[in-house]
Amino acid sequence: MSAIFKYDQRGVSADKHEVHAAIEHLDKGLYHHTFCKILPDIVGGNRDFCNLMHADTAGTKPSLAYVYWRETGDMSVWAGIVQDALVMNLDDMACSGCVNDIVINSTIGRNKHLVGGEVIAALVKGATDFIEKMRRLGIQIIHSGGETADVGDIVRTIDVGFTAFARMPRNKIIVNDIQNGDVVVGFASYGQASYETEYNSGMGSNGLTSARHDVFGQQYAAKYPESFDPKTDKELVYAGSKSLTETLRIGDEDITLGKLVLSPTRTFLPVIREILRDYRADIHGMIHNTGGGQTKVIKFLNRQRVVKNNLFDVPPLFQLIQAESNTDWYEMYQVFNMGNRLEIYTSAEKAQAMIDIANNFGIEARVIGYVEAAETNSVEVQTPLGHFSYQ
Repeated sequence: MSAIFKYDQRGVSADKHEVHAAIEHLDKGLYHHTFCKILPDIVGGNRDFCNLMHADTAGTKPSLAYVYWRETGDMSVWAGIVQDALVMNLDDMACSGCVNDIVINSTIGRNKHLVGGEVIAALVKGATDFIEKMRRLGIQIIHSGGETADVGDIVRTIDVGFTAFARMPRNKIIVNDIQNGDVVVGFASYGQASYETEYNSGMGSNGLTSARHDVFGQQYAAKYPESFDPKTDKELVYAGSKSLTETLRIGDEDITLGKLVLSPTRTFLPVIREILRDYRADIHGMIHNTGGGQTKVIKFLNRQRVVKNNLFDVPPLFQLIQAESNTDWYEMYQVFNMGNRLEIYTSAEKAQAMIDIANNFGIEARVIGYVEAAETNSVEVQTPLGHFSYQ
């Protein structure tokens, strides 16, 4: 059974085609090819400024965090869930050129019978710790509070989300205008950045429904029925062979599979901030490879083909997911970021400077491909595992 079909059967969508169809006729804002919707300056009324507002959640990742916490007592996973929800907002906004003076507000819905106050406290602390870390790196984020609701009739375990708002000059906005002849600079989602305290598997916050059910075993279905949709075909629930506490050797460290899948979504804010400081005018496009994986850029093309012929080697976690699920590589690159979650489209002359900035933060970066004219928008992924075409 294909990953995309299994995704649908599990009640989620890799490309959110129904959502995109539903919002097709909504106002697109001031610009059509920004990564986030850009609004007039409703707050200040200044025509030279604009407003950005973005909302997102950690997806189904909290469900796995819940099971891991119940199994191990490890509270640290909740700080990672907060980071997941924050970064899904902040890094999307960064791809529109916004990297500072951002106001955030949280929305947490929980089943109080299963998720106690100690988890809420860990989430709150995780948010303040992340904000303080960013402050030390020169990035100002203001937490304006939020809502915690006891909604056990609606939420089976816990849902964690944020809304983010910023005001900035219009001339600082990054409008995607990808050029024929551009190179694609890719930034690794895995490894350990200088501002991270442990190895990051690169998981992000997309594809979690597939990852947790395809990797981990049936024992969790029986023990934690609240962690999945009861309408899902039982053959698709925790259909893997692994336990959460099995380990995988990464470098000289043994890391539990649960922690690998729960690796917090890496923020590229510090890297993007440095790049924008000196090379804002040289950026023709910036793409956050979330839903849609390596195909995310398609919606920002203009009769162009992006050829990705120098992607990173597949990180260990994604190799594990593929082996457990037997998903073909074509769909793996469409569902997961596969180790590359940020792309900048620029000239070949400027690429190395951006790579060097990432390297200074301990993040691997490289030119992963190029852009050429085409009759139809498409992405070509060329790897030793196969050549895959997406339209």
